[in-house]
Amino acid sequence: MNRIERINQKLKKRFGDAVRCEEREGCRYMTGTLASWQDVVAACEMAADKYSRVHVVNDIQCREATPRPPRLPSLRDQALEGDTPDVLIVGGGISGVSIARELSKWKLNILLVEKEADLALQASGRNDGEVHPGIDLGKGSLKHYYIRRANAMYGRVCEELDVPFRRVGQYVCFEKGYLKPLVGLYCAWRKYHDGIEDTRLISKKELRMREPNFSEDFRFAISNPSSGCVCPYGLTIAYAENAVMNGARVSLNTAVLAMEVQNGEIVSVQTNRGTVYPRLVINAAGVFADDLAAMAGDRFFSIHPRRGTNSILDTKAGHLMHSIASIKEISLQKTHSKGGGILHTVHDNLLVGPDAVETWEKEDTATRRQSIETVFAKQKKTMPRLSQGDIITYFTGVRAPTFEEDFIIEPGRKTKNIIHCAGIQSPGLTTAPAVALDIEQMALAFLRQQKPVEKNEAYNPKRKGIPVLREMSDEKRSELIRQNPDYGVIVCRCEEISKGEILDALRSPIVVPTVDGIKKRVRPGMGRCQGGFCSPLVASIIAEEMDIPLSQVRKSSAESVVTYGKIGG
Repeated sequence: MNRIERINQKLKKRFGDAVRCEEREGCRYMTGTLASWQDVVAACEMAADKYSRVHVVNDIQCREATPRPPRLPSLRDQALEGDTPDVLIVGGGISGVSIARELSKWKLNILLVEKEADLALQASGRNDGEVHPGIDLGKGSLKHYYIRRANAMYGRVCEELDVPFRRVGQYVCFEKGYLKPLVGLYCAWRKYHDGIEDTRLISKKELRMREPNFSEDFRFAISNPSSGCVCPYGLTIAYAENAVMNGARVSLNTAVLAMEVQNGEIVSVQTNRGTVYPRLVINAAGVFADDLAAMAGDRFFSIHPRRGTNSILDTKAGHLMHSIASIKEISLQKTHSKGGGILHTVHDNLLVGPDAVETWEKEDTATRRQSIETVFAKQKKTMPRLSQGDIITYFTGVRAPTFEEDFIIEPGRKTKNIIHCAGIQSPGLTTAPAVALDIEQMALAFLRQQKPVEKNEAYNPKRKGIPVLREMSDEKRSELIRQNPDYGVIVCRCEEISKGEILDALRSPIVVPTVDGIKKRVRPGMGRCQGGFCSPLVASIIAEEMDIPLSQVRKSSAESVVTYGKIGG
């Protein structure tokens, strides 16, 4: 009995004749009809081999899942009509912008398009910001291939891009002392076989010395000092700004609507801002990567969205712990998440989460109470002093896994001029620097078949960020205010953000003149009051700097109106 026959036998046992698997063109196509989305995911997972390059393509009809078209920008113009980029990158998350930055080392016409009104509005800005050590990844996956190489790059990359990064270390904690020998063998395997060199067991005493507020019930923990934290949207923006400084272009509010493909080659790409004619397309479209592949005539994988919710606690809770930690509970139940964790962020908040919930909606970023309560119930076992009363905000992101639970980093299989950077979920933020280098080489290999590609001699890997006054000494802050009095006008009291910093954001390489755009760049509105006091001031500064009426200032997108105009004389 071959593999497909065995898969169909398992499917029949669970679902009867409702669904079948067929292998063709190097893929496993799933067809039929099922009642629930959970059943669809379960059926496709039965057909998938973990980390395999033989991908499952989901064509099962689901009675409870009503497909929704992607949210598209309302903007319609011809700003890009007739554009002929050497490289068109689709997606403004960490994958797309890091690729753009690496390609900007070369004399290329690079255009990155993002359908949202800003960068990192989806998964890249809706995750916990952990730089993973790779303790949960075994050899054989692309995730493992990239994780250690990329983790080691983070110090240099963040220094070049002037982005805060801390190696705070990670602890996976255990309550059952009798598990220590077994976990010790696991650590040795990860360290010596899988190359996660910093893995070691630490005792209860050592753990309590490092983190005294952790549960007294813990008997030991796995320690990985190489784990760190970074601001995920801050890093994404920094990558993009550096790419633009080196000649790349970024077009926001720009959605790919269709592609013309002839003889296995993308000829043109239609967007809401005109039709472009790229030599090469790079697919970094996140949860929509399989849709983009289908447009390009190169569909050989499927994305099944997975929702995760994080809560952010006030900085007053930041003193409770200074690392990344979670409790590990041994279970025979299959799971794609360790049930979240607790992370001390680079901005000194605590972040709790995420969970992992399958969803058919690719833009389902609503936050459910159950997600928050489930994660808190588990992580209070890690640190009993954890309190939902300290939550100042929460957010939900949607990850983009394949059924094989691995990345897809490869040229098109049917279409010649596309490269896929797909299936990017955790640890995709960590691996982005190394993945970008490999895709840079793939792109160069393709482009050089047509004509020589010269180095960009003016390339500068360094980007200077906006000064952060609250982190400066009194002397440096006073000197900066003396040079520019706007730095002495405090707009956001919670985060101590000045008017000068906001104006810097409005004069940066990628200007997003919205309240949320400024919030992501310099943090007004990120504190305890969540913008209750400073948002009107930020909106007024935007209106003044951009020379527009206050009523034209938006919260995030063109549809998110803040004010409608004056109600009095």
